[in-house]
Amino acid sequence: MELTRFAVIGHPIGHTMSPFIHARLFALSGLSPAYTVMDVPDLEAQLPALRALSGFNITIPHKSAILPLLDDVDEKAALFGSVNTVKNEGGRMTGYTTDGVGCKKALARYGLDFSGRLLILGRGGAARAVAFEAALSTPAPRIDFACRAESMDKAEKLTDELSALCGRLGKPGDFRVLSYTALACGGDRYDLVLNTTSVGMYPNAGKSVVDEAVLARCGAAFDAVYNPGRTEFLRRAQALGLPAVGGMGMLVCQAVAAHEIWYGARFEDEDIERLIRDAEAETARLFRA
Repeated sequence: MELTRFAVIGHPIGHTMSPFIHARLFALSGLSPAYTVMDVPDLEAQLPALRALSGFNITIPHKSAILPLLDDVDEKAALFGSVNTVKNEGGRMTGYTTDGVGCKKALARYGLDFSGRLLILGRGGAARAVAFEAALSTPAPRIDFACRAESMDKAEKLTDELSALCGRLGKPGDFRVLSYTALACGGDRYDLVLNTTSVGMYPNAGKSVVDEAVLARCGAAFDAVYNPGRTEFLRRAQALGLPAVGGMGMLVCQAVAAHEIWYGARFEDEDIERLIRDAEAETARLFRA
């Protein structure tokens, strides 16, 4: 299929950085297809329109709902139970996930990885993607999840799934769930802490899901929030001298992985670094204007 039309779909879907990022990536590849934003309240009703696209990205709330409507699903996306990228080949739609690998690639740009002991803040879709990617990427994943007391049952189910995965792969895994209260009172140390919650996101900036006492027990910090580029969580981590990675890198690297799927794209590191910085500047311009 000719690469002519792409989109990002969700509902509701307001301002998104996807058109800015994907337009730049297409331009770096010498391509100029249309990339639009589609508010899709009913997936099944929009299937004919989606099949007319060369490919599309998916955001909330359709990442899991799209699964039974696809012709094929990549093994990793099926494992994660989530799709954020669809490739259309001759009208046949195949779903993929680039969420976890986007985080992995963003961390690698700063010399960080999933090895060592991880602390994941949150238990939602982003936490799931990061945790499964970490479990697949390391020989012996060690992950603690911290969440609100009312969410601990769901987090326990996630650790059960991760343990089952490690069992199938024949690798040891160590997974625990803590309340934020228990985390604050504990003394465990972590190589990397990853915030996968929306705490600190614009317009409710200035908040951090954990305080300096917790961050002081961590070797590095990652925040999936990309607006603002420097969240309160990252500001506190940097004040402690920790390597700190913002969410725009993950967003851009997710998009890079989508282009690799769609048409085998390859990009230079310096071009991606420049795009991350430009996307951060564009986000600041749009939301602070």
